[in-house]
Amino acid sequence: MAEAQLTSKQKAALLVLSLDVEAATRVMRKLTQQELEDLTLEITNVRGVQSQVIDNVADEFHQLIIAQQYVVQGGLDYAQQLLEHTLGYAKAADVLEKVKVLSHVTGFDMLKKADPKQLAGFLQKEHPQTVALILSNLSPEQTAQVLSEFPDELRNDVTFRISTLGKVNPSLLTEMEEVLEDIAEAEISQSMSSLGGTKSVAAILNRCSTAEAKVILESIEQKNPQLAGEIKRLMFLFEDLLFVDDKGIQRILREVDKKDLAMSMKVSEDKLKQKIFSNMSERAQELLKEELQYMGPVRLKDVEMAQTRIVEIVKQLEEQGEIVVAGRGGKEEVFV
Repeated sequence: MAEAQLTSKQKAALLVLSLDVEAATRVMRKLTQQELEDLTLEITNVRGVQSQVIDNVADEFHQLIIAQQYVVQGGLDYAQQLLEHTLGYAKAADVLEKVKVLSHVTGFDMLKKADPKQLAGFLQKEHPQTVALILSNLSPEQTAQVLSEFPDELRNDVTFRISTLGKVNPSLLTEMEEVLEDIAEAEISQSMSSLGGTKSVAAILNRCSTAEAKVILESIEQKNPQLAGEIKRLMFLFEDLLFVDDKGIQRILREVDKKDLAMSMKVSEDKLKQKIFSNMSERAQELLKEELQYMGPVRLKDVEMAQTRIVEIVKQLEEQGEIVVAGRGGKEEVFV
């Protein structure tokens, strides 16, 4: 492996291999599942690396850590002065360029740890397009939580903008950079990025309450009916269980918690209740009907949370190919 041809992932693999087992294990526990899989793949492909190459990779990592510390202490200009004095102009410029890219990740890592209410308050003063771009970099779960804290008008506007982000203009990334500067205290890359889109919004709305998702979809439909239709096609709502065949319903019921099932059916239409009952044994039907009868008043929020948990199970089974939801995937997924 020639040093000049090493990718970032390969360098990460070499760095981990240079650590002792205990230290490497601690590092890998901090990674996401996808990062762990990527790193493991690179480690298994390592062949014939000279010790000098590993030393150089470790040295580069050390330089990046020092550079980031300089940025935090005194900003980018301060870091540039110190690095130029230590490494020379060319080397310092190379290190700082890498730090700029890393700061993008650092800034969002800090946002991901923020309380949704605090983050919502922090973002509300920003332009909706900037807010849409920032939320597109967060998980659907966190984005849904932040959206629920926004006023209706802002929430609907931001969700619509996430739907239509696509390719992002560098000038918008500059605005986002200014928002994140207080958190990451560094600039971020202004390269074009493909973010958001209807799949992102569908994933977000699946994690919002039913009422919130309905209001947002209605708002998007008023502006762009075709876009709203695409989002609905990609979503799965609890009521969509009506479109699952009997075999699929039976498979879902094996995975669903019985308390969640009873709670979720508290406000369900009779047609959906009947579909579920028809795919249960007589004894199971009796127990479920009895639980529904004596459940008493419950919070709507608890019902929606139970429905959300069931929806997540349905989507997981669908992704695994164990069930089929009719009407999803367009004409290419018509069954006859």
